[in-house]
Amino acid sequence: MTPLFVIVAHAPLASALKGVAAHTYAECSGDMVAIDVPPQADPAEVESRLRDTIGTREALILVDVFGATPCNAAARVADGVRVRVVAGVSVPMLWRTLCYRDGGLDDLVQLAIAGAVKGAIHVPPERPIQNQSTPLTRHDQDGHHHQQ
Repeated sequence: MTPLFVIVAHAPLASALKGVAAHTYAECSGDMVAIDVPPQADPAEVESRLRDTIGTREALILVDVFGATPCNAAARVADGVRVRVVAGVSVPMLWRTLCYRDGGLDDLVQLAIAGAVKGAIHVPPERPIQNQSTPLTRHDQDGHHHQQ
């Protein structure tokens, strides 16, 4: 059976991420739950809601920030075997785990981390289109201009 994917984050991030995931992986909507944690939420209530949501299923809980209320509640629910937690949820992390959702929890944890790491990329500025003027910044000793 496919594990349950639970996104727990400060409101409204969990619902927004679930919406993005459902846009790409609509077939997974039954295996995904979003729990938005409002400001001033009682950590015990968040933990209780998580326990009720997961029940007896295997679950991967993806939280937004390590050490914050969503993460702390998830850590108290996790047993390291049937329920695992990964902090730093992002779209690449979520998509990577859903793409390979039939793997075991150990694999899904590694895929989640790889999705987050590989999804953070410095995007250089676009190169000028051919025949587009570019600023001339270099000169040689004879005063000739050179494009970069």
